Amino acid sequence: MDYEIMMNGTVKIGMYAPDFEAITTMGDISLNNYKGKWVVLFSHPGDFTPVCTTEIIAFARANTYFEKMNTCLIGLSVDSNASHLAWLYNIYCKTGIRVPFPIIADRSGELARKYGMISSDVSNTETVRNVYIIDDKGIIRTILVYPMQIGRCIPEILRIVEALQVTDKCKGLTPANWVNKNPIIEPMPNTFDELEKRIEEIEKDKNGMSWYLSFKNECETTNRKIEENKTKKINEKNSIIEKEIR
Repeated sequence: MDYEIMMNGTVKIGMYAPDFEAITTMGDISLNNYKGKWVVLFSHPGDFTPVCTTEIIAFARANTYFEKMNTCLIGLSVDSNASHLAWLYNIYCKTGIRVPFPIIADRSGELARKYGMISSDVSNTETVRNVYIIDDKGIIRTILVYPMQIGRCIPEILRIVEALQVTDKCKGLTPANWVNKNPIIEPMPNTFDELEKRIEEIEKDKNGMSWYLSFKNECETTNRKIEENKTKKINEKNSIIEKEIR
């Protein structure tokens, strides 16, 4: 087996996130405890370090926004649970901020290696800044890897979670620089008939550039289909009633 794969795992987008049990600052947890919820699992190189401290504070401040999206935060590093607790207490004493999510103590590095959080090109013991966005079905949807010296952009992580949830719900795609409430992209047509219909829609609604790039408001098509199905059912019911009357 390739050494890099053995050391850094084979976790990829689209696969089920490997389950784990871990000691954390909020007690023992298992990934299975989070079924039905989205999870942002992130690693940091070490406690009591400047960049990591700013990230933990930023994640803590954004926690309510993640919660509104049914999303839980879980941190991880190879430092001990005692070190995590001392660090979080120091943050609380200096800023008044309580960190409302667990931080895993992965002293052996087993979980970090399973998820590919340790890069042997950087260090054989320290985790780099990885982020795994796991959906409510336990599938890894996004993997972000930051260099050790660069802090993460928490609003971008929030944006990705929101974009994934919107596109799942509305069956579409998000364009460059998409933010909440902006139009999303219609999926491309799969047949020539669908292509012709799409061109007609664009000419009528002025909502796209060409058959392969058109836009819709969030869940516009989904809502339209729901209404069409409701109307169809009502018409079918009325038709049955009319036949019974006759």
